[in-house]
Amino acid sequence: MNDSTRGAQAPAEAARFWENLYRGKDAVWKGDPNPVLAETAAQFTPPGRALDLGCGEGGDTVWLATHGWHVTAVDIAPTALQRLTQHAARAGVTARVSTQQHDLAATFPTGTFDLVSAQYLQTPYDLPRADILRQAAHALTPGGLLLVVDHGSVRPWAWNTDPDTRFPRPQEIFDELALDPDRFTAARLASPEREATGPDGRKATVTDTVVAVRRI
Repeated sequence: MNDSTRGAQAPAEAARFWENLYRGKDAVWKGDPNPVLAETAAQFTPPGRALDLGCGEGGDTVWLATHGWHVTAVDIAPTALQRLTQHAARAGVTARVSTQQHDLAATFPTGTFDLVSAQYLQTPYDLPRADILRQAAHALTPGGLLLVVDHGSVRPWAWNTDPDTRFPRPQEIFDELALDPDRFTAARLASPEREATGPDGRKATVTDTVVAVRRI
């Protein structure tokens, strides 16, 4: 297998991984909004247009829509987007939600947004995250916010349980974006801890890595 063949296969492999993950279970996530996102979005008055990157089955998207946001929800897995659509219909917010299938390593949604959310946009496959998040920042309206929340510690139920895993600090993630300081500023760089419950019911104290970028 030559390098070009490997490069062509990698996106397809990632797409299969995520689609199989969703197809293999009736529900992968609990459907609750991520707490940092809910806390952050509540500060916007009035709510506007949001972009949910890696939306999964739509817990964040539907929460935003029920709180007045118009949301573009993006995921690589068709099954995830189908479940999100069903979730939105049950919540009565179909008119405020649009779904788009993207492999963000290759394509990015068009438009501008007051809030771009990237909650745990992490994968076992290679992903040009800095490029994607830089695009997300440039998709913000003036005064808009890019909110990135990453895993900052090992979770006992995750695919990577190596205790020696190194997680980038918030400042490192922000610096890697290499954004124009005249147009963007770090609104929050933090590593809060919280009590989390895994899919098997196990509880653990975990660290989140929070990077919030404001477009000036």
